[in-house]
Amino acid sequence: MSYREFVGLIHKSTKRDYLARVTQRDKAEVSELAIQYDHDYWDGSRETGYGGYKYDGRWRKVADAMATAYGIKPGMRVLDVGSGKGFLLHDFAEAVPGIEIAGIDISKYGIAHTMDDVKPFVKVGNANKLPYPDKHFDLVTSITTLHNLYNYDLHAALKEIERVGRGAKYICVEAYRNEREKVNLMYWQLTCRAFHTPEEWAFVFEQAGYTGDHEFIFFE
Repeated sequence: MSYREFVGLIHKSTKRDYLARVTQRDKAEVSELAIQYDHDYWDGSRETGYGGYKYDGRWRKVADAMATAYGIKPGMRVLDVGSGKGFLLHDFAEAVPGIEIAGIDISKYGIAHTMDDVKPFVKVGNANKLPYPDKHFDLVTSITTLHNLYNYDLHAALKEIERVGRGAKYICVEAYRNEREKVNLMYWQLTCRAFHTPEEWAFVFEQAGYTGDHEFIFFE
């Protein structure tokens, strides 16, 4: 299991007003809207989620880097757990023509608004029980999704990723290294359920038998 920086290629530190996040509007109220993973989360106000999650091509850099690092070639299968609107899968299909893509997301809205070329290959579902055969995928990715699960579902999801993957695996989750980053994370997040340090994540991975790569996002 290695630490790999893929999301870091496009994730730039931006100035965040953490205090305003909890004072400008009732944080509990906006979190309740966000965890429905409906319009408010994807295309509503920035207070309740992405504030309009639109394709801009940024994930192509991540797809290219993963394809190179993991040797993804035509005919191979790639699964994205928490595929959202399918942006990464779209860029993967363009980066490596001829691969088989698949995606799953708990959000009916996200799946309904997935990019047209990706939509036939995605479905609504939970990461804790993936509807795919054992050892089916050459690469399984999950980006900023698994920290949204309670520990029991997180454990199950990691085991499922191991089960359906026959090759490389990569996940990216939020974490904190000190008290300031913990407070910032708690202020900024809307849907997070698992608040862990890198050391705690290592324990979680080990307990679930997860053998793939990982990356963390910190709120400095």
